[in-house]
Amino acid sequence: MRPLDGVRVLDLTRLLPGAYATLLLADLGADVVKVEDPRVGDGMRSLPTSGAERRPYFALLNRNKRSITLDLRSPDASAVLDALCRHADVIVDSFRPSAARRLGVDAATLRSRHAHLVCASISGFGQSGPYAERAAHDINYQALAGLLKPPDLPGPLIGDVGAAMHTVIGILAALLQRARTGAGSVVDVSIHEAAIAWTMFPSTGDLANACYNVFETADAQWLALGALEPKFWTGFCERIGRPDLAPLQHAHGDERARVLRDVRAVMRGRTREEWLARFADADVCLSTIHTLDDAFADPHAVDRGVVSRQSTVVYITPPHVPIRPSPALGADTDDVLEAAGIDAAGRARLRAAGVI
Repeated sequence: MRPLDGVRVLDLTRLLPGAYATLLLADLGADVVKVEDPRVGDGMRSLPTSGAERRPYFALLNRNKRSITLDLRSPDASAVLDALCRHADVIVDSFRPSAARRLGVDAATLRSRHAHLVCASISGFGQSGPYAERAAHDINYQALAGLLKPPDLPGPLIGDVGAAMHTVIGILAALLQRARTGAGSVVDVSIHEAAIAWTMFPSTGDLANACYNVFETADAQWLALGALEPKFWTGFCERIGRPDLAPLQHAHGDERARVLRDVRAVMRGRTREEWLARFADADVCLSTIHTLDDAFADPHAVDRGVVSRQSTVVYITPPHVPIRPSPALGADTDDVLEAAGIDAAGRARLRAAGVI
């Protein structure tokens, strides 16, 4: 058994934060039912991306889930959602607070009829405060959190990813509380606050030094060094033939810059493979810098079973988790609604009216 076997999650979210949160729950065993608009579905199905790597983000983040269609704006949707909620443990949405209330999927409305539900809401700025109704995306949350350094664009969408993790932690805690009390509860997650949380941690730039940097080799390849601890730095200096640099790990000012220049010059004296061979049995935190394809083919990742290929999609999973590809829009509507007590005739009426 997996920890969340038997737990049903209704996923009303769109785009990355909710998709990743419910993916993590699915990997723990939850039955995740993705509730999508019958006309276009989740916008991530057609998310435009640029660059050489046009990765299928919807497929990557929505594996191991089921999809049903339901137009939450329809007056007939409320009864359908109630039927689904009776059989669910958790419901997750990513609407602005006023939109959730307008659609009747806010925690207060749902828990008034389904006290057992854990209602998790992922919104830009949380359920209260002067920014609660603001529209924003990850770049805005990082900007407001003080994480951006113009003109550089941010890297990973850390606000979105952090919010997904906060959501999962909140849901797991709420399920534990419900096991003790029998009552559901509310999980309020702000992507803005998830972005601010990252300011507690050092960045690579904060740690950058000769002992924590990337170095070009003679063949225009690169190696990454993370020799933060003195024993690693000393071992590195010995292998490159510069034991004199070992006492200067945390030099300041001009001397700090000189140590970095010296190490760069030494590292450019051999090819990447020559350095890797020289450090093969050394415990110094030196590694090659992979391309994405290299990372997927890395023998450690393969041995751990965290990379799975199906057709053209490369999935990243916990070790050896079985893969069920992301569902087609509405693929599971009939099965899920049948189990919720809505018979074929009822589904035909809903479908004819465009509700599902």
